[in-house]
Amino acid sequence: QVQLVESGGGLVQTGGSLRLSCAASGRTFSSYAMGWFRQAPGKEREFVAAINWSGGRTYYADSVKGRFTISRDNAKNTVYLQMNSLKPEDTAVYYCAAEWDYSGTVYTKKYEYSYWGQGTQVTVSS
Repeated sequence: QVQLVESGGGLVQTGGSLRLSCAASGRTFSSYAMGWFRQAPGKEREFVAAINWSGGRTYYADSVKGRFTISRDNAKNTVYLQMNSLKPEDTAVYYCAAEWDYSGTVYTKKYEYSYWGQGTQVTVSS
């Protein structure tokens, strides 16, 4: 089992940058595929980015490709989401998620993840 805690959210102007962090408990963090999702008010939670256990494979939603970068540091039990060129439509609560996997798979669907953090608010002002 793993517990996830996100941090790094806040208020930023259009065009600005933020780096989200997701710290995981437990000694087996490197056995988990990780993902970032977001949920804006009145909308469904949507996929943002994902990374496999080793960090060798990543995948992005089209809406963030070229602007966001997901990475992980298995020694620090942490996954990151670097967000650049932020837009007002990026405003949402951002959640990290984990799923045990040692096959190298990258997961992009909500139902594929067993563990979720509590979320961190990102607000982009115009």
